[in-house]
Amino acid sequence: MSNATILWADDEIDLLKPHIIFLEQKGYTVETANSGDEALDRLKTHEIDIIFLDENMPGLSGIETLSFIKTQFPNIPVVMITKSEEEHIMEEAIGSNIRDYLIKPVNPNQILLSLKKNLENKKLISQKTSSAYQQEFRNIGMEISNNLRFEEWKDIYKKLVYWEIELDKSTDAGMQEVLSLQKAEANQVFCKFIERNYVSWINGKSADKPMLSHTMMREKVFPLLNQETPLYFILIDNLRYDQWKAIQPILEEYYRVESDDIYYAILPTTTQYARNAIFSGLLPSEIEKKYPKFWVNEDEEGSKNQFEGELLGENLKRFGKDVKYSYNKVLNLTAGKKLVENLPNLSGNKLNVIVYNFVDMLSHARTEMEVIRELAEDEAAYRSLMVSWFEHSPLLDILKYIAEKGANLVITTDHGSVRVQEPVKVVGDRNTNTNLRYKTGKSLNYDKREVMEVTNPAEIFLPKQNVSSSFVFCKNTGFFAYPNNYNYYVNYYRNTFQHGGISLEEVLIPLISLRSK
Repeated sequence: MSNATILWADDEIDLLKPHIIFLEQKGYTVETANSGDEALDRLKTHEIDIIFLDENMPGLSGIETLSFIKTQFPNIPVVMITKSEEEHIMEEAIGSNIRDYLIKPVNPNQILLSLKKNLENKKLISQKTSSAYQQEFRNIGMEISNNLRFEEWKDIYKKLVYWEIELDKSTDAGMQEVLSLQKAEANQVFCKFIERNYVSWINGKSADKPMLSHTMMREKVFPLLNQETPLYFILIDNLRYDQWKAIQPILEEYYRVESDDIYYAILPTTTQYARNAIFSGLLPSEIEKKYPKFWVNEDEEGSKNQFEGELLGENLKRFGKDVKYSYNKVLNLTAGKKLVENLPNLSGNKLNVIVYNFVDMLSHARTEMEVIRELAEDEAAYRSLMVSWFEHSPLLDILKYIAEKGANLVITTDHGSVRVQEPVKVVGDRNTNTNLRYKTGKSLNYDKREVMEVTNPAEIFLPKQNVSSSFVFCKNTGFFAYPNNYNYYVNYYRNTFQHGGISLEEVLIPLISLRSK
């Protein structure tokens, strides 16, 4: 942006002629003013991109001029220049939202750096980010093609999410497209990895297996109950790892991140299966067998997650954790506000579990409401919408309260979601479930090459609705569509966020330990 126009206000502007010539040689236009009043007049008649403002001018001082500028021209960046190094002047200037602060005598390179920082910052960051990802692209590609272990897949996904968020800030659409293709390739290989290994993991036949939904509390949460400090365990339904990274900077104002981990959700990656497994410490068919009154099957009426508190209590008992605890579920704004008011009553508990169901509602609203679809048309916008909600939510109030009390905090989720693209044809009878990413029922008809097929649900500890029931899972960005009314169905659901199947976004999910500052 070297054709930008600078307004430089200084009562000794004639002494700055060499600097002005230097800037003009660099392609900048420099308008000058000898006083604060003159600077304000210039602003009314000229299009100015940035202001250099001397702090110590007779008449209207630099700080007073700054106050007028911020009221009338709030979006023009201001760089304050002063002879004084007094702390109170710096604090007053910085408190007035200046972009930079230079001490006289200034040299030309200082001025040039400040201009680039304020006028070309986004462009320079974009170029640097694109260049850095280009260098990393080859490394990630080589890693994906290796025979990766479960820990290495976590690292790959963290890298992809990092670059996805970094490239959000970039104007290089081409590089964003390259990353999108690399992520799709990673997802294809990851789905094959899950197909090869999931059955042995779930049956305990592999020594090299990840932490899964049903072992997560035993491995990561229960050990924290041995500490003196109370523990809050917050499960945000359907929180993807990239969404955690988007809200992390907000929470770092109040917390230190002690552990930024990822664990593997069980299949199907839905609330009914994965979240019940988390709180019970058991796999779905084990819950059905051990606690039949706490398990609701696919074909039965009623909420499939109405007994999470009871399952948590049984899980604590089984592992000898005789602690005072609470279980709280927030399904809407009113419930969130009510919980904020009730927080002081929870302070005597060793463990407080909070299930916060907003992100899942957001993904469903995005499917059903045109306005939300438009607001969250892609991953970047979806993250942004989630952050905007989070900043004004009762959940942030809850997290601030926990930080004030100095309690330990674990944030996690039950599964993620993926933006679906490719329809996968399936035929089933009227008892087949409605989820777009997995199907269960008898006599299902589909192309075996397009799905992960489990003909014996007991093999992966899933309940059978009848003797011939099977499960099939969509991979990568596929979604099931019936041949009847196929085109309408495909157009309605394509580009929506769904869960229940196999993808990096659904299976690899955040498990974060935080300590208040």
